[in-house]
Amino acid sequence: MHAWVVEEPRPVADGPLRLVELPDPQPGPGEVRVRVEACGVCRTDLHLAEGDLVPRRPHTVPGHEVVGHVDALGPGCTRLALGDRVGIAWLRGTCGRCRWCRSGRENLCPRATFTGWDADGGFAELAVVDEAFAYRLPEDLPAEKAAPLLCSGIVGYRARRRADLPPGGRLGLYGFGASAHLVAQVAVRQGAVVHVMTRSASARQLALDLGAASATAAADPPPEPLDAAILFAPVGDLVPPMMRALDRGGVGVVAGIHLSDVPPLVYERELFYEKQLRSVTASTRADGEELLRLAVTLGLEPTTTARPFDAAARTLADLAADAYGGAAVLVR
Repeated sequence: MHAWVVEEPRPVADGPLRLVELPDPQPGPGEVRVRVEACGVCRTDLHLAEGDLVPRRPHTVPGHEVVGHVDALGPGCTRLALGDRVGIAWLRGTCGRCRWCRSGRENLCPRATFTGWDADGGFAELAVVDEAFAYRLPEDLPAEKAAPLLCSGIVGYRARRRADLPPGGRLGLYGFGASAHLVAQVAVRQGAVVHVMTRSASARQLALDLGAASATAAADPPPEPLDAAILFAPVGDLVPPMMRALDRGGVGVVAGIHLSDVPPLVYERELFYEKQLRSVTASTRADGEELLRLAVTLGLEPTTTARPFDAAARTLADLAADAYGGAAVLVR
């Protein structure tokens, strides 16, 4: 099969991805093989390619927003059948036995594995996954629109849950890419007031088009105090202004897997009055199932740009340059 691999982590301008020919993967016990229709391009893929996320194996195939059909079954598969339409997300496997798994917090499992990091992902013609970690997808949902839901959507949904936004509350979003533009839709359609802070003028316009009450530059204060805020941009310098923007008792959430260093926080301005600063680590399968149900119920419409599979390297470079409003998706 044709696949893109991270040949050697380096700046995206220096071409860390290489298109290669690999043997077709074969599913093991309890696994299914998926023929890939589409795969979203996520900032985590960029972090892996550039080395911000240290590779766990050589020549890994990135991509963890995978949509396709099951075309081969490993021994013992009972949940899925040939031809089923499924999605593969970031969380790939857990031990199922530790105290985090047993308490519904499998995203914190010390032995968790991840698609496109611990094992090959969807920048390829074929991908393999444990059937217990594959999501069923409806046939009538276009692959290009389904792909961003599988990471950007799921992780954004968990970040919103971690933010404890009250009904009708005021939510701030810092950075407005693939994940934030889905969170904004969920929040607006559930009655929240959304304020967006981002450096991109086109992203600010998209935010307003999706119902945000305001959209300003990344470090600008919002027009009113916030009940909750989520930082999607991997920029630690934005943590202090985010925390200053919170009202008393507000919650600030950092949603990325990578963040540049955070400057010192001034307690009286940025943490006093029982403000909280939280992080997000991946997501659980329950998060994914809930988000996919909400996507149908609320009629979420991911803003996507389709790119051909052969343009994966160029697409990743364009993502680094904030060239896409919403999400970029590789399609076959």
